[in-house]
Amino acid sequence: MLVLGIETSCDETAAAVLEAPHRVLSDVVHSQVSVHAPFGGVVPELASRDHLRNGRLVIDAALERAKVSLSDIGGIAVTCRPGLSGALLVGVQMAQGIAWASGLPLVGVDHLVGHLFSVFLERPGERKEAPPEFPFVALLVSGGHTALYRVDSFDVGGIRELGATRDDAAGEAFDKVAKALGLGYPGGPVIDRLAPAGDPHAVAIAPPMPRRDSLEFSFSGIKTSVARWVAANGIPEDPSMLSHVCAAFQHRVVEVLVRKTMIAARRERVTTVVLGGGVAANRALRERLRLAGEEREIRVVVPSLASCTDNAAMIALAGGLRLARGESDGLTVSVSPHTALPRVTRKGRGRRGTEALDG
Repeated sequence: MLVLGIETSCDETAAAVLEAPHRVLSDVVHSQVSVHAPFGGVVPELASRDHLRNGRLVIDAALERAKVSLSDIGGIAVTCRPGLSGALLVGVQMAQGIAWASGLPLVGVDHLVGHLFSVFLERPGERKEAPPEFPFVALLVSGGHTALYRVDSFDVGGIRELGATRDDAAGEAFDKVAKALGLGYPGGPVIDRLAPAGDPHAVAIAPPMPRRDSLEFSFSGIKTSVARWVAANGIPEDPSMLSHVCAAFQHRVVEVLVRKTMIAARRERVTTVVLGGGVAANRALRERLRLAGEEREIRVVVPSLASCTDNAAMIALAGGLRLARGESDGLTVSVSPHTALPRVTRKGRGRRGTEALDG
């Protein structure tokens, strides 16, 4: 079956055609970076308008590159949560219109589920790596989400959160630190490019949520630490010092992500770790996680760069699994800014549950 995937959860307008279950025939992504860069971050209203302008063009391009027509498609999958409500609504309404006109089954997909399963995508021209075996621990790290999950199956009921961020996501911290350093938006790729030339120990930056026994994350503190350093020292004019600050910040973030992922794998007694989300494109994170896995005889599976960032192929894959089970949401797909995956991590500061009692 061929599945048409549509993704508009944030600032990428994307459409893809997937030959279920895993083979990508086309994957078209229209980025809005130039739209949001002057503001230093995503402006929800501008994102929605840009999806409206480009949605039809992107869908047509995906069908054309796959060399298929709408009559060849067997079902439609669209991101319906979590994300910017207005942006999600544009994609869902486009999908509903196509489903109504064509009579095709339509399923809504949780964006995070798409990221968790993106490692299974098979893209043309890419080196094929054996897919991960269940169960595995997944580190999902992006601009809006940072969490650890235990994944036991392709069914959403087989996904369990182990720990997540209490406040800022790692990707958001990258963007805000880059803005403080005058590096522009998006910040992650720029910091990743500058950090290798710096000394991660040349600048004192407090580690994010250093408690060694917790699988929760917090990146608001390290963002504040960098902001205070800039307030005291100014934006570095010396390229070497700028690289030192980037290296120190990135080292601290990557260190805590890798360490807690390995702790989660040990506690869950799994031998496979999967990395997903936009920050999974970070070279330091990919390399450090692989090395940590080798030291502990844990297999680390990392998706291709095209599968890390927001894309519609992962939505088509997750939706195709539902369609293969005979599921359909009809035309009743609704949007939500929240994931459908149960959360165990509460937002905000303070100790949790038995931690407070033990304290």
